[in-house]
Amino acid sequence: AIQIMGVAEHALYASFGYQVTSFFAPSHRFGTPEDLKELVDSIHGHGMVAMLDVVHAHASSNTQDGLNMFDGSDAHYFHPDPQRGYHSDWGTRVFDYGNRETLRFLLSNLRYWVQEFGFDGFRFDGVTSMLYHHHGIRWAFLGGTSEYFDSHWANEEAIVYMKLANTLVRSLLPDSWSVTVCEDVSAFPGSTAAVATGGLGFDYRLAMHIPDEFMSFAKATYEMDDGAQFHPSRVAGTLLNRRARDA
Repeated sequence: AIQIMGVAEHALYASFGYQVTSFFAPSHRFGTPEDLKELVDSIHGHGMVAMLDVVHAHASSNTQDGLNMFDGSDAHYFHPDPQRGYHSDWGTRVFDYGNRETLRFLLSNLRYWVQEFGFDGFRFDGVTSMLYHHHGIRWAFLGGTSEYFDSHWANEEAIVYMKLANTLVRSLLPDSWSVTVCEDVSAFPGSTAAVATGGLGFDYRLAMHIPDEFMSFAKATYEMDDGAQFHPSRVAGTLLNRRARDA
């Protein structure tokens, strides 16, 4: 499989494509929509699966070229509660997953990338941020049930959205090998269990600590930091941070 990252249009290049302004537009930086279709066709021609990084955890806060204030209100597709509609650490807007029109927008976005460009699946970025009202920021996740399901911080509406999203992807690609991956550092129980059994429906869970550890070490080595150390124990901890039936 080949994972394509940062495709949707974004104004802030420093965000690497993860502060999306136009969810239905491939970024002009990389070519035309026809170029992207040709790339996906080429991937298929080599017998591989094309996956797209999709950012449905948040959106750019830009008002001139993004969804923010699109209809003149402070909510639109975003949560009307200021405490829940803004991601303070990222400086972005947070979707209101309990809003029917927001669900229509996000689900139709998945359909668009599958039907118009031929993608076979998605890696959902920032799923930890979606799962919890605290976005997983400065949260240890030691494995207690209340950490995941307590109504004070579990975002039940986002959980329902992810189940709907995975159900939709399966329905769009019934005769081909579709795949969905959630980027989640919290090891949410049932993230890779089938929707029919109460799970979120993802095929795999990606914990970012392993690539982050490699990147930190590579950066320190490049900068000739004599104190640079690689910590295999942290990598091992991430690999073991899953339940027996989680992929």
